[in-house]
Amino acid sequence: MLSGRTADPLEATAAAARAEGAAAVAVCSDITGRDGIDAVVTAAQDRFGYIDAWVNNAGSASDADVGPLLGLDEGQWDRVVDLNLKWTFFACQAAARAMTRGGSIINISSRSGSQPCPMTGQYGAAKAGVESLTATMAVEWGHLQIRVNAIAPGLIITERDTAMMKDSTRRRQIETVPLRRLGCVEDVAPLAVYFAADESAFVSGTVVQVTGGSRIPVGTLSYLHHVNRRMEAQEAALRPLHEGDVV
Repeated sequence: MLSGRTADPLEATAAAARAEGAAAVAVCSDITGRDGIDAVVTAAQDRFGYIDAWVNNAGSASDADVGPLLGLDEGQWDRVVDLNLKWTFFACQAAARAMTRGGSIINISSRSGSQPCPMTGQYGAAKAGVESLTATMAVEWGHLQIRVNAIAPGLIITERDTAMMKDSTRRRQIETVPLRRLGCVEDVAPLAVYFAADESAFVSGTVVQVTGGSRIPVGTLSYLHHVNRRMEAQEAALRPLHEGDVV
């Protein structure tokens, strides 16, 4: 069962899954609302009879919601936190209610949930909330034989990123990764498969980082770089005044 807001990529992915011999159904739905979540649950139950694994992969922060915390307005906060935390929780809740014979819930978090996230602080806060909820849901729902785990990717490159990213940006990001490359979706997907499978039957309440060994938040480095340049410019502008002072 695949769900998203845009039909064409959903159908293409479902067709690719069918070509590999899997049963795949695409449901065009918006999970930022109970009706959208319920539509996915109902479609899954109608087609397969039950839900035994659920992946929450909806989450982002648009360019319009990027900015320093001092200037963040209520709309920027709500859009990001609602998508990444509020509706992730209610999707988990709906999935758990449908898992009458147990199952596995996998939340896609971000390393921003455990590291500073300058210019998108509300996104980092939301992902930290997802990781906290993951642990709490694992405790509350464990007796129902529902496992809940999270994956926290680092710098993962997508087709869209490849087309838009400057070479200089790519090099700067790679320099923060010990494995000397950016991640790809194929680095994340197998871990989700593991959490969904019986091989992880005694694993619950965990958050696994997929960062290539990176412990350096590239957003922090970029932010501090701009702060340093701004402070240097301010000092340079004041320097002639100081040099001309008469003591």
